[in-house]
Amino acid sequence: MASSQLVLIVSLLLALAVPLITAYDKVPTKSVDKTDQVVVEGMVYCQSCDNYGSWSLSKAKPIAGAKVSVICKNYKKRVSFYKAFKTDETGYLFAELDGFKMGHSYLDHPLHSCRVKLVDSPLKNCDVFTNVNYGITGARLRFLDKTLKRSNYEAVIYAAGPFAFRPAHCPPKPEY
Repeated sequence: MASSQLVLIVSLLLALAVPLITAYDKVPTKSVDKTDQVVVEGMVYCQSCDNYGSWSLSKAKPIAGAKVSVICKNYKKRVSFYKAFKTDETGYLFAELDGFKMGHSYLDHPLHSCRVKLVDSPLKNCDVFTNVNYGITGARLRFLDKTLKRSNYEAVIYAAGPFAFRPAHCPPKPEY
């Protein structure tokens, strides 16, 4: 008698489970694939001679066409992504990291694995690297909780900088 009750219970459970299993097979899929993107934004300036030797960017002017690189390393310290980007006409950097892949969700995350560095200034009168906001040694990314959403595109935006080059020759500061 106990074995027949057990068979009845098992068969009832199977009868209830089969519709649940087949219901999950019919989950609708999206017709448009969404592209997830990582973007780094920042600014590049020419530091004023008035602020030579400091991290101040007062009186600084934006540099159009400055080159900045984004370097990402995996958890084994190997370069997994490298690309150089140019600023727009206002000195603004919008770097889409096309091809960036995270192998390990925490250790290879952009916040931990990527650095941004100055590469080149198109201005001959302002082309000396400064380490303002770690432009020489490599700036970490800052998470801004900022996203750009479109129908088939979603980008998580991180920030770095602002960075600065400086003039090679600054007139001596007047002594009072």
